[in-house]
Amino acid sequence: MTKKENEDRYRAPALDKGLDILELLAEQPRGMTRSEIVKTMGRSPSEIYRMIERLVVRGYVTRSAGGDRYALSMKLFLLGSAHPPIRRLITYAQPFMDRFANETFQSIHLAVPEGGCAIVIAQASGPANWEFRLRVGAELDLINTGSGRTLLAFQDERSLERLFPLSKDSEEPNQFKPTPELRKELDDIKKQGYRSLESGQLVGITDISVPVNGSDGNAFGVLTCPYIERVNPSSELKARKTIDEIKSLLLELAAIISIE
Repeated sequence: MTKKENEDRYRAPALDKGLDILELLAEQPRGMTRSEIVKTMGRSPSEIYRMIERLVVRGYVTRSAGGDRYALSMKLFLLGSAHPPIRRLITYAQPFMDRFANETFQSIHLAVPEGGCAIVIAQASGPANWEFRLRVGAELDLINTGSGRTLLAFQDERSLERLFPLSKDSEEPNQFKPTPELRKELDDIKKQGYRSLESGQLVGITDISVPVNGSDGNAFGVLTCPYIERVNPSSELKARKTIDEIKSLLLELAAIISIE
C-alpha cells in the first residue's frame, strides 16, 4: 500500500479541516479574518464557519472583540506544557541548576516564553542564609526584564511575532515595536551571547541572563542569575564568584541544556 493510499484509507474530513485551520493560524501570529481563512483554504464559507465556531467553543481559537478576526489561543501551548517534553526539560536541567546554586551561593531560574511573557518553570537556591530568588510560576515581562530581553534578542523576526499574540481586548495584534535604543540593546545581547546589567526592578542586583537555544538557533528558554555581591566573612565568602565567573558558568550550563 502506498503512502497516499494509506492516508486516504483513514481519512476524517472534519478532523482534517480543523487541523488545517489550526495549522494555518499557527503561521499567522496576527490572526486572520474568516474571509481570509476561506480564501486561503479554498473551502466553502459555511463549512469553515462551523469548524471555526467549534474551535472557538473548545478554546483552541479566540475571536477578537470585533468578531471577525481569529487567532490561536494558548490552549495548545498549555497542552504542550503538560506534555512530557517540558517535564523532561525541567527534570534534566534541575540537577545542573542545583549544582550551580550550591557552588556559587546564588539563585538561578529557567524561564520559557508563554503568551506575551516569560514564565519561570524551574528555580534553584543555594545554601546561603540570605538570597533573592524568583518563585516557579512567576510571570516576567518580555520588554522590561533581563530574562525577557534575552529571549527577544535570540529570536528571528517570525518568532518575535509569535511571542506577541493577538490582543484579547481588541482586534489589534500585540506587535513588537522596539525603540531604537531597545533594538540596539537586543543586537548587543545577541552579539556577545548574554546579557549582564543592573536589575530594572530591584537595586543592588545584577541580572545575568544567557539563552537556551533550540536547533533552529532561536531561544526556547533563558537561564538567569539575579547576582548579589556577598561581603560577609563566613563560609559563603569562599564560594564568592565574580560576575564574569558567574557568566562563564551560566554559559556552560546553557550549552548543556541547549538543543543542537
